[in-house]
Amino acid sequence: MNRKQMKYSTAFLASVLCLSLAGCSTAAAENTETETAVQETETDTKTETDTKTDTKTETVTYEAVTTTANTTSDGAIDASDLFTERDLQQTADLTDAVYYTVSDGQDISITEEGVYVLQGSAKDVTVTVEADDTAKVQIVLDGVSITNTDFPCIYVKSADKVFVTSASSDNTLAVTGTFTADGDTNTDAAIFSRSDLVLNGTGTLNISSTDNGISCKDDLKITGGTLNITCTSDAVEANDSIRIADGNITINTQNDGLKAEYDEDDSVGYIYICGGTLNIDAGDDAVHATTILQIDDGTLKISAAEGLEATIVQINGGDIDISASDDGINAANKSSAYSASLEINGGNLTVAMGAGDTDALDSNGSLFINGGTINISAQFAFDYDGQGALNGGTVIVNGSQITQLSNSMMMGGGMMEGGMPGQMNGNGFPGGGMMGGPHGGH
Repeated sequence: MNRKQMKYSTAFLASVLCLSLAGCSTAAAENTETETAVQETETDTKTETDTKTDTKTETVTYEAVTTTANTTSDGAIDASDLFTERDLQQTADLTDAVYYTVSDGQDISITEEGVYVLQGSAKDVTVTVEADDTAKVQIVLDGVSITNTDFPCIYVKSADKVFVTSASSDNTLAVTGTFTADGDTNTDAAIFSRSDLVLNGTGTLNISSTDNGISCKDDLKITGGTLNITCTSDAVEANDSIRIADGNITINTQNDGLKAEYDEDDSVGYIYICGGTLNIDAGDDAVHATTILQIDDGTLKISAAEGLEATIVQINGGDIDISASDDGINAANKSSAYSASLEINGGNLTVAMGAGDTDALDSNGSLFINGGTINISAQFAFDYDGQGALNGGTVIVNGSQITQLSNSMMMGGGMMEGGMPGQMNGNGFPGGGMMGGPHGGH
């Protein structure tokens, strides 16, 4: 091969090599782009999968924490429609939620229906709800701490219903000083609501107050979550009703634990309990209702001056442990719309009374025990002004089982030792003396 041919061959090889390298670079670039695209696709696919998984997990969790209300329709209260599906849902749909991080001295105003999440820690902050009377507002407490001097932490001026949902284990609402009024409204609780109020969730809410803990001027429901209240006045109060389906509730108060009462109308103010665990240490009444107190289920451990009080007290189930210094259970004439009556149909009931002139089961009207297991330690086990009868169940007084009631006080001429079963109506009360209990709700 001559020099000229070698020159052309070298040039040809160089050209081929350049084309090969260029091809490799292009292929590498294409491979890189392809890999990147694949990675992006995989990332997108993973993100989409995660979203689906999160949605699925959310749905499963949502279903897992839905409370079942063990209600009945044949008690003193027709409880079949006292709780809605949303009342019993313990998690909130945060898809379109509005988030707030609380800041010192910066009030929050909610004027529209929706879900609002509160986070952070601050002083002198009031979350005010002033929405249309058809609006449902859900306030989700997700690690929030508010300490006020003289005004509610949550103040509901108007709405159809407000849900306060505890979503984490570290939520605190506290008022440390003397409450100030809002015009003619005496705002006297850490949570103060003029509309229907529901407390639920999977987390914990700690409330401390120099007056009331929670005050509702309509219907108040507790269906889940852990609620700890320390206050000087009523821990949980409502005008129309208090309804408890579930939750872990601990109360330490100098006055009443649960109180349903409306000063301007003694035909309302009932309390219905069908679940949950309640530990109540009260300076006055642990549970106080103007009209009817009905317990179908739940666990109640009570230490108070009086344990349970209402015009009509009906116990159909549950585990109830009462330590009292006045009356253990008192069916008193609180309402002009009903006749006093105490009826026990089921459950496990322990009543331990302090020394002195105290009554374990006291009724200003009739007293009927039809079932359940009752263990009483008291100087006076029974005190009733109307008819009384032990129709069933197991009753032990100071260590001995009894087969008939022995009245500690003989009031009027219609009393018989051991009681006398009256003619009972459909709700198990003396004939003609019992009106239909509160029905339904908002």
